[in-house]
Amino acid sequence: MIKVLVVDDSLSVARQLEKIISESGDFTCVGHAKNGAEAIKMNHTEDPEVICMDMNMPGMDGLTALRTLSVMDKDVKVVMVTSLGGVGDKFTEAIKLGAKNVISKPFDADTVLRILREL
Repeated sequence: MIKVLVVDDSLSVARQLEKIISESGDFTCVGHAKNGAEAIKMNHTEDPEVICMDMNMPGMDGLTALRTLSVMDKDVKVVMVTSLGGVGDKFTEAIKLGAKNVISKPFDADTVLRILREL
């Protein structure tokens, strides 16, 4: 089972994503962080192989956390989560910073699992 950390300030969004991940049979959700700072801490304690991280969160946003994570842990794979439809400057910046892909809200379970399996 591949360990996944979900990072989103919205509990309902996080639960949706956790349900898709947990029911896949291939992945297990090792935790939920509410912002980028929590994600960085949980990356150390939970040691996920994949982090699904929202781009826009209060406190430390996803792009700031991605910058830190890409320096601290070369092996972790980060997939950004956005309601922006995966377009524009933030999408481009996320990929440049090392994000492996982008998942758009609202979630389509098949698309989420395809993206995660392709990592």
